[in-house]
Amino acid sequence: MRLSRFFIDQPLALGQHALPEAQAHYIGRVLRLAVGDTVQLFDGSGQEFRGELIEVGKKVVRVELREQFAGLAESPLRIHLGQGLSRGERMDWAIQKACELGATEITPIISERCEVRLKDERADKRLAHWRQVAISACEQCGRSVLPLIHPPVALADWLQQAEAVLKLVLHPVAEPLASHARPASLAFLIGPEGGLSDAEVEQAKAAGYHAARLGPRVLRTETAPVVALSVAQQLWGDFL
Repeated sequence: MRLSRFFIDQPLALGQHALPEAQAHYIGRVLRLAVGDTVQLFDGSGQEFRGELIEVGKKVVRVELREQFAGLAESPLRIHLGQGLSRGERMDWAIQKACELGATEITPIISERCEVRLKDERADKRLAHWRQVAISACEQCGRSVLPLIHPPVALADWLQQAEAVLKLVLHPVAEPLASHARPASLAFLIGPEGGLSDAEVEQAKAAGYHAARLGPRVLRTETAPVVALSVAQQLWGDFL
């Protein structure tokens, strides 16, 4: 049986811990785990902790952590994904898959053809939601380090702020991704549902980005990061 694994948003150490309310409810009321069951916890530091449930109540769940070990190694290729802001499930899908594929940082990008507008409280709620999407993805795929999910920024700001050895903007008319030498870090810019405008692509090039293509077909905004990160990990990362 697969071991239940949970992210805990606080530093962990060996010994006894009372779990936060959300995880306690899920463990006790949803999964219906019992005293004596084994769980595995991680706190985003890269360390994993295994222990046994010693109390499972309606409001309190306690665990005794008895083993600490290093989690899965992160990819040697650091990837910052600049993902064009898209609607609902498409953005969730892009963030989820980017986490599974080893992205180190993810920034939603507001560009000319974005159909989503987020302000103030709504933006904060979406950011919290995206972080939870990332947490769930890491719990599922085995990553012990959470990617950073940044608040949405304007394209011009991201072009100036993102730092990487190799900076790429996906474009259907460009050199193949494999034409570039192996970098230690990579910034990927992917457009929203309507794509980046020609002016925005030129703006990216002026900021040091190289246009790159993935193949002969134009991919949807939620498909592009899956393919781009998979190819990058195969070429330069930890896909063997």
